[in-house]
Order: sequence, then C-alpha cells, then structure tokens
Amino acid sequence: MSQPAIGLAATDPAGVWAAAIGTAGVFVLLIVLVWQIAATWRARMLAAREEQYKELARKYAELLEDNVELHRRSIEELTTARRSINSMEQKLMREVE
Repeated sequence: MSQPAIGLAATDPAGVWAAAIGTAGVFVLLIVLVWQIAATWRARMLAAREEQYKELARKYAELLEDNVELHRRSIEELTTARRSINSMEQKLMREVE
C-alpha cells in the first residue's frame, strides 16, 4: 500500500516543491543558528579581550604614576645634592680666600 503513495508523491509537483522548500527552510534555519552561535561566541571573545585591554591600560596608568613619582623624588634628591655641593664649594672657596 505504501508503494502507490511513494509514486504519487514523486509525481505530485506541489509535493515536490513543498519538500524542496521545507528542506531549504531547514538548511536556512541551521545556517542562521550556526551563524548566531558563531557571532555570540565572537562577541564574547571580543568582550573578554576588551576587558584584558582595560586591565592592561589600568596597570600601565599605575606604572606611569609610579614612574612619575620616582622621577619627582629623583629630581628632589638631585636638587638637594646640588645644594649641598654648592654649599661645600662656597665653604671651600671662603677657606681658600
């Protein structure tokens, strides 16, 4: 009994078109699903990378602040050393005179 139904479905143009459209619809649905999953995964990876860049920028800003502070301290120490050397030079010059 199933033999005539198979033959009838193969000769029915509406059934062939319906099967083709249904199959194409399933493939389009699968493609869209895979595409969306890939887009979501990519967005998550980009968000994670963005967080890493933010963390790196924050660490860089902290290191830059530390470097500026060390530079300021070095300048203060050099200024103090110059004053001390100038004072000693002046004392030596007075003693020589």
